[in-house]
Amino acid sequence: MTAWTQQAMEKRLVRYADLKGLRNAFIDARTPGSDRKENFSIIGPGVSENPAQVVHIPEAHGFNVGAARQPGGCLNSQHSHLTAEVFVVHTGKWRLLFGANKDEGYLDVEPGDVASVPTEMFRGFEKRDEGTGFLFVVLGRDDPGKVIWAPSVFQLAEDYGLKLLKGGKLVDTTLGETVPEGAELELPPSPETLERLKTPAPEKMAECYAAADQMIANANSMLGGAGVEEAGVIGEKHTRDGFAPGPITGWWDHGFALRRLTMQTGASVPMHARAEQEVIFVQEGTLEVTWADGSLIMGAGDTLSVPIGLAHGFRNPASAPMSAFVIRGSDDPAAPEFVSGSIAAE
Repeated sequence: MTAWTQQAMEKRLVRYADLKGLRNAFIDARTPGSDRKENFSIIGPGVSENPAQVVHIPEAHGFNVGAARQPGGCLNSQHSHLTAEVFVVHTGKWRLLFGANKDEGYLDVEPGDVASVPTEMFRGFEKRDEGTGFLFVVLGRDDPGKVIWAPSVFQLAEDYGLKLLKGGKLVDTTLGETVPEGAELELPPSPETLERLKTPAPEKMAECYAAADQMIANANSMLGGAGVEEAGVIGEKHTRDGFAPGPITGWWDHGFALRRLTMQTGASVPMHARAEQEVIFVQEGTLEVTWADGSLIMGAGDTLSVPIGLAHGFRNPASAPMSAFVIRGSDDPAAPEFVSGSIAAE
């Protein structure tokens, strides 16, 4: 049985300041307007096309966690995913653009908002305001597959010396790299594929978005108490820990639930253990996570993977409210198991 020492837990904490990004993770890395973005793989390899991408926590969780950091006006090109892609807006104002040619609608999102874009449709995203912004991204499954790029992306990549092999590996001809003998190039999607990947109707797409003020505290949350609220964000069914579906449900599989935990100054959650993966991303404020052998202080932008079965508690030690998004590695999370003598607040 693993001993969760202070050192062992610190390896499961990825601080915002320590993130190692990559500017040429994808085929659109040199496309004007897209050449200033950074891609991060926080948990799992994600869908990066460059083997130089640093994966901070390689352990399989049943989902991948990544991020994008972009300056104002920077664009992530149109692409489609095979599994769920969830955006949590940490900083900045963003526009999600739909359709292979960015002409099938859009959604504007701001800090604290969450959008889950359906599988098998084209999407891209652009940082709208000045300054640098950060998107926290969750992808479904341990292997989320590779992205399908819109036709225009291939031509622009070719113009700037990048080729994409079948299987998702980039070849950079400007660095003297060549296509290996016998290797096949990835081709742009066919007209039939483009038709299949059309954007759903606007009323359907509206079901994929939850603004920060739509995340209502669940009175049945077993973590809730004085100064502590837990709100559902993504949920596909009634769960064993007392949550109803929604506000984002989705007609495609997520395989995980997303919650928002808020805590006022001095508020705490008693020691408890979870039966599934738990990943915490601090949106704002300060969160102290404690367990029998230590504690960690998390700040805005930090990500922690809590081991399954480890009894741990939360506290907000700062003078400002704390909010965090929590991924639970099941679409039907079990009730937390509180440590004997540790009673959840009424």
